[in-house]
Amino acid sequence: MSTNPPNPRRELSQREDDILERIAAIVGSRPIPRGEVHIGDDAAVLAPLVGETVISTDMGILGVHLDPQWFPLEDLGFKAVAAAVSDLAAMGARPRATVVAVSAPAGTDLEALHRGIAAAATITNCPVVGGDLSQGLDVAVAVTVIGECPTRGAVLRSGACDGDELFVTAPLGRAAAGLRRRRAGASLDDELVLAHRRPWPRLREGQAARDARVHAMMDLSDGLALDLHRMADASGVGFELDYVPVAEGATEEESLSGGEDYELLIATDDAARLRMIYLDRGLAAPISIGRIVANRTSRTWRGSELERKGWQHQL
Repeated sequence: MSTNPPNPRRELSQREDDILERIAAIVGSRPIPRGEVHIGDDAAVLAPLVGETVISTDMGILGVHLDPQWFPLEDLGFKAVAAAVSDLAAMGARPRATVVAVSAPAGTDLEALHRGIAAAATITNCPVVGGDLSQGLDVAVAVTVIGECPTRGAVLRSGACDGDELFVTAPLGRAAAGLRRRRAGASLDDELVLAHRRPWPRLREGQAARDARVHAMMDLSDGLALDLHRMADASGVGFELDYVPVAEGATEEESLSGGEDYELLIATDDAARLRMIYLDRGLAAPISIGRIVANRTSRTWRGSELERKGWQHQL
């Protein structure tokens, strides 16, 4: 009787296949539309998209986008997907699919990470159709989302016009306040802590704004005081900010520059139409915060220049 020597490469491949099989069971449990191919082949196959195709990529890195001292690994997966899907919301798009690539050191709880990914994919109706897995030095999640705008075109941040009224979809500062509260000892299920660890992309609000024919829109990922400048830069205009809705439990500073709220910033010349469509669809009324002006150098908050401040990567 003969025995074959162990083959480390084959054993490693088997372990990888086992991990991928478990991950596929976590993220691929939902029904697959007829004619489509999701996880399990060399590439995913989707039915034709309708109207304009919208694609965005986002990354979540442990220690940068989530503090592992205060939050479980599952939250990193959730936030990475939610942030990417929020970019679709900002264009007024409808989600169709997401592809997720993960790099992590040996011993990382990949199943926990993918439970967060699956949870975000489920609540946003943006199924995981494929991805990749690799060993690396840090835990990093790269998410690419695909969406569609079936009627009118995607809403850009570059269309704001002189005289447009500015709106946000809800009071701001909840995510930053949640991070502060968690570091002070608040529980993971604290309402504000949840806003930080489990952000909710404003997909219905974005699609309603697109149908209201708004001129410009973007999501507030890095803070109003920074993202409003970005919209003005892209549109070649200025603004007068005269009201910032502060979420309960947050500070005015957190509402201006805290970031990660993922509410929508909207510019429109037909505020009545925007409010009517939101009301008709059972959405909370958008909140007016100021207006667009033609002079691109005039960018004020309560009459004084608004400083650019918010989250920026140091590259």
